Amino acid sequence: MVALSLKICVRQCNVVKTMQFEPSTPVYDACRIIRERVPEAQTGQASDYGLFLSDDDPRKGIWLESGRTLDYYMLRNGDILEYKKKQRPQKIKMLDGAVKTIMVDDSKTVGELLVTICSRIGITNYEEYSLIQEVTEEKKEDGMGTLKKDRTLLLRDERKMEKLKAKLHTDDDLNWLDHSRTFREQGVEESETLLLRRKFFYSDQNVDSRDPVQLNLLYVQARDDILNGSHPVSFDKACEFAGIQAQIQFGPHVEHKHKPGFLDLKEFLPKEYIKQRGSEKKIFQEHKNCGEMTEIEAKVKYVKLARSLQTYGVSFFLVKEKMKGKNKLVPRLLGITKESVMRVDEKTKDVVQEWPLTTVKRWAASPKSFTLDFGEYQESYYSVQTTEGEQISQLIAGYIDIILKKKQSKDRFGLEGDEESTMLEESVSPKKSTILQQQFNRVGRVEHGSVALPGIIRSGSIGGPDTFNVGTMPSAQQQITTGQMHRGHMPPLSLAQQALMGTINSSMQAVQQAQSDLGYVDNLPPLGHDLASRVWVQNKVDESKHEIHSQVDAITAGTASVVNLTAGEPTDTDYTAVGCAITTISSNLTEMSKGVKLLAALMDDEVGSGHKLMGAARMLAGAVSDLLRSVEPAAAEPRQTVLTAAGSIGQASGDLLRHMGEGETDEKFQDTLMNLAKAVANAAAMLVLKAKNVAQVAEDTILQNRVIAAATQCALSTSQLVACTKVVSPTISSPVCQEQLVEAGKLVDRSVETCVKACRSASDDGELLKQVGAAAGVVSQALSDLLQHVRHYASCGEPIGRYDQATDTIMNVTENIFTSMGDAGEMVRQARVLAQATSDLVNAMRSDAEAEVDVDNSKKLLAAAKLLADATARMVEAAKGAAAYPENEDQQQRLREAAEGLRVATNAAAQNAIKKKLVNRLEIAAKQAAAAATQTIAAAQNAAASNKNTVSHQQLVHSCKAVADCIPQLVQGMRSSQAQPEELGAQLTLIMASQSFLQPGSKMVTSAKSAVPTVADQAAAMQLGQCAKNLATCLAELRTATQKAHEACGPLEIDSALKTVQTLKSELQDAKMSVIDAQLKPLPGETLEKCAQDLGSTSKAVGSSMAQLLTCAAQGNEHYTGVAARETAQALRTLAQAARGVAASTREPQAAAAMLDSAQYVMEGSAMLIHEAHQALVHPGDAESQQRLAQVAKAVSHSLNNCVNCLPGQKDVDMALRSIGEASKKLLVDILPPCNKTFQEAQTDLNHTAAELNHSAGEVVHSSRGTSSQLASASGKFSQDFDEFLDAGIEMAGHTQSKDDQIQVIGNLKNISMASSKLLLAAKSLSVDPGAANAKSLLAVAARAVTESINQLITLCTQQAAGQKECDNALRELEAVRGLLDNPNEPVNELSYFDCIESVMENSKVLGESMAGISQHCKTGDVVAFGESVGVASKALCGLTEAAGQASYLVGVSDPNSQSGHEGLVDPIQFARAHQAIQMACQSLVDPASSPSQVLSAATIVAKHTSALCNACRLASSKTSNPVARRQFVQSAKEVANTTANLVKTIKVNSPTDQNALDGDFSEENRNKCRVATTPLLEAVENLSAFANNPEFASIPAQISNEGSAAQEPIVRSARSMLDSSTYLLETARSLVLNPKDPPTWSILAGHSRTVSDSIKSLITSIRDKAPGQRECDYSIDNINKCIRDIEQASLAAVGQTLPCRDDISMEALQEQLTSSVQEIGHLIDPVSTAARGEAAQLGHKVTQLASYFDPLIVASVGLASKLHDHQQQMTILDQTKTLSESALQMLYAAKEGGGNPKASHTHDAISEAAQLMKEAVDDIMVTLNEAASEGGMVGGMVESIAEAMGRVDEGTPPEPEGSFVDYQTTMVKFSKAIAITAQEMMTKSVTCPEELGGLASQVTVDYGQLAHQGRLAAATAEPEEVGFQIKTRVQELGHGCIYLVQKAGALQLSPTDSFSKRELIEVCPGSHRRR
Repeated sequence: MVALSLKICVRQCNVVKTMQFEPSTPVYDACRIIRERVPEAQTGQASDYGLFLSDDDPRKGIWLESGRTLDYYMLRNGDILEYKKKQRPQKIKMLDGAVKTIMVDDSKTVGELLVTICSRIGITNYEEYSLIQEVTEEKKEDGMGTLKKDRTLLLRDERKMEKLKAKLHTDDDLNWLDHSRTFREQGVEESETLLLRRKFFYSDQNVDSRDPVQLNLLYVQARDDILNGSHPVSFDKACEFAGIQAQIQFGPHVEHKHKPGFLDLKEFLPKEYIKQRGSEKKIFQEHKNCGEMTEIEAKVKYVKLARSLQTYGVSFFLVKEKMKGKNKLVPRLLGITKESVMRVDEKTKDVVQEWPLTTVKRWAASPKSFTLDFGEYQESYYSVQTTEGEQISQLIAGYIDIILKKKQSKDRFGLEGDEESTMLEESVSPKKSTILQQQFNRVGRVEHGSVALPGIIRSGSIGGPDTFNVGTMPSAQQQITTGQMHRGHMPPLSLAQQALMGTINSSMQAVQQAQSDLGYVDNLPPLGHDLASRVWVQNKVDESKHEIHSQVDAITAGTASVVNLTAGEPTDTDYTAVGCAITTISSNLTEMSKGVKLLAALMDDEVGSGHKLMGAARMLAGAVSDLLRSVEPAAAEPRQTVLTAAGSIGQASGDLLRHMGEGETDEKFQDTLMNLAKAVANAAAMLVLKAKNVAQVAEDTILQNRVIAAATQCALSTSQLVACTKVVSPTISSPVCQEQLVEAGKLVDRSVETCVKACRSASDDGELLKQVGAAAGVVSQALSDLLQHVRHYASCGEPIGRYDQATDTIMNVTENIFTSMGDAGEMVRQARVLAQATSDLVNAMRSDAEAEVDVDNSKKLLAAAKLLADATARMVEAAKGAAAYPENEDQQQRLREAAEGLRVATNAAAQNAIKKKLVNRLEIAAKQAAAAATQTIAAAQNAAASNKNTVSHQQLVHSCKAVADCIPQLVQGMRSSQAQPEELGAQLTLIMASQSFLQPGSKMVTSAKSAVPTVADQAAAMQLGQCAKNLATCLAELRTATQKAHEACGPLEIDSALKTVQTLKSELQDAKMSVIDAQLKPLPGETLEKCAQDLGSTSKAVGSSMAQLLTCAAQGNEHYTGVAARETAQALRTLAQAARGVAASTREPQAAAAMLDSAQYVMEGSAMLIHEAHQALVHPGDAESQQRLAQVAKAVSHSLNNCVNCLPGQKDVDMALRSIGEASKKLLVDILPPCNKTFQEAQTDLNHTAAELNHSAGEVVHSSRGTSSQLASASGKFSQDFDEFLDAGIEMAGHTQSKDDQIQVIGNLKNISMASSKLLLAAKSLSVDPGAANAKSLLAVAARAVTESINQLITLCTQQAAGQKECDNALRELEAVRGLLDNPNEPVNELSYFDCIESVMENSKVLGESMAGISQHCKTGDVVAFGESVGVASKALCGLTEAAGQASYLVGVSDPNSQSGHEGLVDPIQFARAHQAIQMACQSLVDPASSPSQVLSAATIVAKHTSALCNACRLASSKTSNPVARRQFVQSAKEVANTTANLVKTIKVNSPTDQNALDGDFSEENRNKCRVATTPLLEAVENLSAFANNPEFASIPAQISNEGSAAQEPIVRSARSMLDSSTYLLETARSLVLNPKDPPTWSILAGHSRTVSDSIKSLITSIRDKAPGQRECDYSIDNINKCIRDIEQASLAAVGQTLPCRDDISMEALQEQLTSSVQEIGHLIDPVSTAARGEAAQLGHKVTQLASYFDPLIVASVGLASKLHDHQQQMTILDQTKTLSESALQMLYAAKEGGGNPKASHTHDAISEAAQLMKEAVDDIMVTLNEAASEGGMVGGMVESIAEAMGRVDEGTPPEPEGSFVDYQTTMVKFSKAIAITAQEMMTKSVTCPEELGGLASQVTVDYGQLAHQGRLAAATAEPEEVGFQIKTRVQELGHGCIYLVQKAGALQLSPTDSFSKRELIEVCPGSHRRR
């Protein structure tokens, strides 16, 4: 072995000797050799010396242990070892000030030395003491206490903490030495004095007079702690301590010596008591009480008294703990004692909370926090912020060690205290017993021997020895097996790969299902040959083609994405994103298969194109199947297999599109694309060859391998690019496909760069490297050409014309001239550029004019060119003037004006081209929006299976359905616009479809975002999230494109609407011809019932849009009249379709023809109405025109009613109504016919017919919900029963004695007639439109009105025995309300849940009293009082039933599985009632019989109802986001208000002598004036009611789930029992009042009375038990508590650095999940708060929804924290998540307490406060997430945020503006400039510092959000309205620029070396600046 040469320095005399040692020499022997060979080293005892390996930092030097060998310390030749004395003197100071110098061994730890130090001083329990290193002022400046931070960064809060810490004398000021390290390692110098102090107060209670040393130390420590305030004491206690201290210091009390003035109070009292009067006197009194006590005895007393203090023995640390539910830290003292850990109030030192040490399961200390886990003893962890976590941890560990040590010494058996004795354990036999015995140590000699004994096989059996067979191994045999490798022996799949396998398996199943579905085409029902059928087929073909195209786009883009994502190493692959791409492919394939089957059935199959299409679709499905198999992680297929499978998908996609007739039109473009991709591959192949040349000359094998790997990767990435190009080539028009191709290009770019770098590092050969560089340049150029080709296609779409560039240049340059005012030179330079551009434009226009065939068009072009040339000439002249006189401002102004004139001329000249460009932009935007919507629907269907939240799923399903209904119109509009580019009608159709698409599209985006966090399948969730974001961006573009196109297409909507209506009329005519030929067939999906309902609901929409049309035309507003005409035409289209459907589904040809005729009349009238509206616009203010308009409108309204009346069942209801009208004419005669029956017969007859009519009314109510034939039958029976009842009533009227009674009877019969007509009308209305708001409840009210009017008549007419008619009336009333309990799916009234409880309580009290009254009055025979009690009981029972019905409805609706309805914009019933009341009041006003009081009463009614209508309109206008509807509500309200004011003015009496007013003079003239004034009011109200009747404004009824119905059952059952028993009770009472002496009847009555009472108690209990939302609140509270426990568990693991990292998902995906969860929680705060304060029915829904987001929140938060490397970031995310959860918990507790009760106002403040805390918590975590996203270049959230801000600009009425237009304008300019500056900075940073781009992009996002908000307010306050419109447009344009800028910044930050992204960013920056 080689000898080790070391330099030995004998430190004592600084002698250095070089000595050689064997490396295996023990240190002990080395010391001996040194002493022997070096004479200077031979002083002192050998055991006191050792070898020391020094270091530059004295703390890092080490003593070599005697038992170790030299080679253990890895010493090298030449190392210096010091031979020096281990002993060093150390000064130890006691608390009493005594200092002792003790020799200590420098090589021992502090823990070992404490034994020596304590024994020298005389302390036995050394483990409870420790040493403190006293800190100098310099060291204090570094911050030594809790929460220490850099002094420069200390904020006011931290400074407060430092002061508080100093004031409280906490233990964190004590710099305890670490027991596990030596003095030297802790920087303790020999000159320092260390303080010995008790650290652990465990056995101090045993210290007494027998241990004076410890007693003295305890006394001094206690005294100092009391005097400095560490132990707070009362004044009396302080004086008692001071008295004992005086006894200790001065001995017994001496009266003449110890008196006031003798003591220095600072040494005896805490500072707060020093100045207290009489303190010294009190001290001496206590001193006197000590008597003759010795010093030792006094110290014992002092210490004993100190132990009684609450804070004695507690080590305090000042920490910060988090306030519950807030991200706010507050100071708190944490105390550690031998028994417990406690939270202590930092001000009073009162114990707030205490945990015994026995409950502490574990603890964790981090540099900035300390956490305690109490296991099962407490639900949550306790975590504090402190920098002394390690010190606290040591203290707790120290106490636990002492406790365990003491416990072990007590538990030990055998000889006590012999710690060094060994234990002998002998195993007698397996599983038998173990002998343990104690063995005493004895000194013996060492025996040498080998421990490597031969192996022995022992048997486990107990019985005798076993025999063993010995054999030999057979010789080796070889065998080859071919086949699939067994996967069990492969490396195990990661979690992410397992998740991907699951996705692939489910996708494979979907693909196989699609393949089997594609085996046969759809079977369509036979279609007719009328125009509507042909149009339907064409539209279906177009829709199917569009959907299939968008699905194929998604499949190819998904395939390209899979290729790109799986390009790298498996460890670097984002498997979640791969799963998302695969999910996208499979879900689109599933949807595509359905579309292909339908399209194949629709296509004309003469040439077999349908079969070819199906075959191509099957090929595509097969190719997808191959791809899925090739990318399975377990398959480990070669890369080429994946690329081949991807190429097959591209080929199959192209074939499918070609068979469908939708292949890419520009084949040349595709060929060029493929050639460019191959050029990249060829160039890359050359680069690979050059790189291999470099590899051959490389000397270093590692570098050589690196070059080969880089070259191989380069070749692979280019082959991947070619494969990707093949895949997306057939669908290159899709932006997502272009994106994937660009991504593949970027991968090539990166691999080329890596290859070049590897070559440079491997070789210095200049020539070879030059060749590599040149080859790389060729690849980059080829790649740039490819990407430029794609980019050109993406930006252009289709070529527009030659005017574009010139027009854009003119617009930009004129803008520059305007901004250069004052700089004549710059203005002239710009003018030259302008002249050139206009010259180019004029030449282009002239050449177009020459080529134009149409003479008129040619003339127009030449005229426009001449105008432009003239304007250019004027501008050139002005420029010359400005150049000649640069200082002349007038010349500059002339140039500016000339430039402006030129701009106007350019706009006029290029108008057609601009319009084409804008329409083309809209077509592209519509196509992309429809495709994005199709994708989102597919993603939503795919995510449905794994969505855990039923509410969010239902919302998503509804919004998808609404969007799916709008997509066909959008596709049809786009296709017709593309097919007829010159047709204005087609363009307007597209604009209208686009506008209609925006709102449902936005709702779907919101629903999809809400659903994303609750989708369990990661891939499906990611797909849905990406689709929602893509759709939001597409909608933003569609919104802007629609506005622009709408501006360009001009006000020609009226003509277009007229044309549409005439087309519809032709279609209906064609359908009628088919009816005559018996060839009219219903379209697929049409049924009689559906079409009838569509017709009924659409008739209201037609009426509403016509009302709007009338108002706008009357005001002369062309724009809004056009919009109203367009909407009318749209509604009429639906009406015509429904009418055709009804006719096609009707079996009777006559009825079908009648329906089509009536619909044609509607079309004719509507066409005339639109024409008259146009005429009214042409002649504004023309009275004749207005009159004609009103007449036509009435005619249309009449024909619309006739059309509805043609529906099946309606005729029968009309006949019944006519029958009732005819029968009621009998009541108009002056003399009644003579009576034919006796009074008794007439009375019996009346009662019988009343019962029949009442029963028939119930049947009408029931049948209106059934079929049309049932309604027809019931209404016929009702009219028949009415006729019989009327005859009986007239017969009865003939028997009345007085004329007045007769008039009263006839009046009641008229009321019954009116109520019956209303009932039939309500039934008719419900059957026509079952979905109408509150239609069912209106019907129930009408039926009740019939019953009540019958009762009134019976009461008046019948003269029965006492009490009988009251009982009969009551029984009829109960029968009428019983229906409310049959199916409580609709609200009964407006009562809230808590109002229902109150109503039940009040009515039950009233019922109890009245039942007692019934019983009492039966006994006393008081018949009148009996009748009154029956009436009161009946009313109470009706009230109870209504309350029970409403309560059960609310309980059913509040169940989270039910779908809560949505309140409509207006309540049509309120409008209808107001309309009716105003009509009746106006009749009363003009009725000659009206008295003055009736006139005033009628005027009051009119004012009241018109005021209510105006308020409702104002409210609706503020809630709607539809600008047209908003304006209509405002205008209608103005009209109603003005006409009301005019009427009131006509009525009002200005003075007693005013004879012109109506109530002053009842002359005919004044009545006529009044009649004239009422007419416009009635028209205005009627118009408003018609408009409000639009189904779009109606509320959506709730749908009660099965669970909700089950929850209703107890309430309904109790209410039914109450009604049944009440009915029996009334029937019993009815007979009992006639015969009060019948005992059996009395007992029956008592039984019924008890049943009623019990059922009411049961009803109250049921209602109370089912309080809405309470059960859900409890469930949600439990759920969030569990989430808090999970997050605490994760926090503790993070502190202990044991948080397992999630490898099944990428960090980006986790950030997305967390962000979406937090956003959804944020969106729900206000709804939960609102529900908790006053919407009990919504509470359950909202809290369940809120709680459902916390599971995904916690999973995402913990997952994200597990992937973060920075501990502080981990803790921030986890703490903020916990805060959000805690604040949500507080919110739920407050919500549960509030319960949705508006009267529980005492809870509302707590709810508001909790909501505010939650909002703050959401804001905090969002700030953190946004910062993290911007740092990582993840800009998806920013793009979404900008798109949302753009959408909000167009939303309904903005909040009430507080400032003026100028204020908002100033702020807008500020934010615009800020965005421009940031954009410029981004351009700079893209080159210098790309990692900062994320932060700048975030800044742009924030600034744009502010700008959009201010822009919305500026637009609202701008005058005129056009300026506001322009502001909105410009703000939205800037939004598009910002989105593009942010996207490019994100792309560049993710790949900073990507030159393509860099170039794009630099190009977009000036653009966004210009948009400003």
